[in-house]
Amino acid sequence: MKLAAICDKDTAVGLRLAGIHELYVPEENPVKILDEISERNDVGVVFITEKIAESISKDLKDFRLRYDTPVIVEIPDKKGRLEDHADFISHLIKKAVGIDIGKKEG
Repeated sequence: MKLAAICDKDTAVGLRLAGIHELYVPEENPVKILDEISERNDVGVVFITEKIAESISKDLKDFRLRYDTPVIVEIPDKKGRLEDHADFISHLIKKAVGIDIGKKEG
């Protein structure tokens, strides 16, 4: 299975250096790119920057309900994590295990 990413240009450079070659920088509608990726059987994980994920949150939720693969993993962009952004993977871990892995005590 391949890895893919929907991200901005700067994040794409870093991901390419990390070995991800299926990189998409949306000019207009990232949902169209996500739909194209979902039709492929060779992509197992799609990284998507939090900023893009937030802009298509409703469509992303519908996508996750419709498809088991590819798994969508939200990542921060070069500016870092968005404040009060609910990461879906962390939410699933908290729901399954009961531990909030993203919350820092202090």
